[in-house]
Amino acid sequence: MVRKFLYIVSFLIVLVIVGGIALSIWSREATEIAFVPRGDFVEQEPLDQNAYHNPAMWYSRPGLGANDPARYQPAVAEGYPDPAERTPSPDAPAAEQSLDRGAPQVGVNSQPGEIANPRELPDFAVFFVPPTSYTKGALGDWNAPLNDADTDQLARVFLRGLASPFNRADEVWAPKYRQAAVGAFLTDREEATRAIDAAYVDVEQAFRYFVESVGPDKPIVLAGHSQGAAHVLRLLRDVVAGSDLEPRIAAVYAPGWPISLAHDLPALPLPACASPGQSACVFSYLSFADDGDPGQLLTRYSQMPGLDGEPRGTEDPVLCVNPLTGMTGGSAPASDNLGTLVPEDSLATAELVAGAVGARCGENGILYIGDPPELGQGVLPGGNYHVYDIPLFWKNLQEDVVRRVTAWTPAQS
Repeated sequence: MVRKFLYIVSFLIVLVIVGGIALSIWSREATEIAFVPRGDFVEQEPLDQNAYHNPAMWYSRPGLGANDPARYQPAVAEGYPDPAERTPSPDAPAAEQSLDRGAPQVGVNSQPGEIANPRELPDFAVFFVPPTSYTKGALGDWNAPLNDADTDQLARVFLRGLASPFNRADEVWAPKYRQAAVGAFLTDREEATRAIDAAYVDVEQAFRYFVESVGPDKPIVLAGHSQGAAHVLRLLRDVVAGSDLEPRIAAVYAPGWPISLAHDLPALPLPACASPGQSACVFSYLSFADDGDPGQLLTRYSQMPGLDGEPRGTEDPVLCVNPLTGMTGGSAPASDNLGTLVPEDSLATAELVAGAVGARCGENGILYIGDPPELGQGVLPGGNYHVYDIPLFWKNLQEDVVRRVTAWTPAQS
C-alpha cells in the first residue's frame, strides 16, 4: 500500500550491492568478484519506436491515481509547523495532504499530511529517472530485463521515497528502463560502459515521448537519483542543450551522483543553483555524517570520465547545493529542516520530522549532516547516507521545486 514505508525495507535488500559499502570494506578485486556481472555483455535490442506509448512502461505517469508511487505523501510529526496556517506565497507554497484518498497511517505523535490547492501551485511536469533497483549482482546480466518483477517492485518502493517530494507537479513521469547493473559502476571494464550506454538509450527514448506528451509550453523539471541522476545529466548535455527544450527546463535535481566542478558542470547548459529563487539551474549533493569518509567514493568516481570526456581527478571538488538553503555551499542548522522522512521502529509507517538534520557543504563538495537521527540499517559504512539523500531533506526539497518553478517564466524562452 502507498502508505507503507516499504522502501526502507527495500533499501536493506540492496544494501550489500551498493557501491559505497563494497568500496568501503573490500579490495577492488573482491568487489568485482562480488558485484560485477560475470557474463559477457549482451547487446540490447532496440525498443519498439512506440514502446513508451504503453502505460505499462512507466512506473509513474498521469492517470495512475493512488497507485502512482510518486504521489506518496507521508504523515507529519506532531510539532511540525502547519503550513495551512501560513499565507500562501511563492516562498511558502500551499500545504499538501495525503494523496492516497484515505486516512493515512500515522504514528502516535503524528497527524495526516497536508493538501495543496492546485490553484496556488504552478503547472509543471517532472521527468524522474529511478535509481538502480536491479539486484542480481554478479549472477545477473549487465542490464536489467524489462518486466522483471523484483526490479519493478523495488523501483516502485524507491519512488515512494525519492520521487514523492516532486508530487506537487501536475504531471510526474518515471520510466521503466533496462538499467545498468550496480557492478557497472564499480569497474572500468568495457562492458560496464556499454551497459550504462544501453540504459541511457532507453531513458532518452522515454524522455522524447514524455516531451511529446506534455504541453508544448509547460515548464519541465528533470530529476533522478544515483544512476538515474547520471542519466538525467546526460540528457541535459546530449538532448536538451541548444535545443528548443533548454529554455523550458525550470530546474534539474541530480542528488546522489558526483558532479565535478571542473569536468561536469562546464559541459552542461545550466549553472549550479546559487540561490533559492533561481530557476534553470542544477541541484546536487552527496550526504555524509560529519565523521564520514567519502574518500573511496570520490576515488572511484574520479576514475570515471566527466561529461567533458576527461577524468575527473581526485582533487576536483564536486557540486554541493545545500538542500536547506537552496544555495551553493554554506551551512544551515537543523532548525531550518522542514521535514526529514523518518521510519518508525516497525518500518511499517513513516512521518516527517522537522529539525532533525542540519547540512553543511565541505570544501570537497560533500554535504555533511552532523549527527543525524536513527534511520535504520540503510546507512552505508563510512557514514555514507546515499540512500537517504532525498528523504533527509524531503520537505525542503518539496518546497524548493515549487519555488524554482514559480521563478521560471515563459519570458526566459
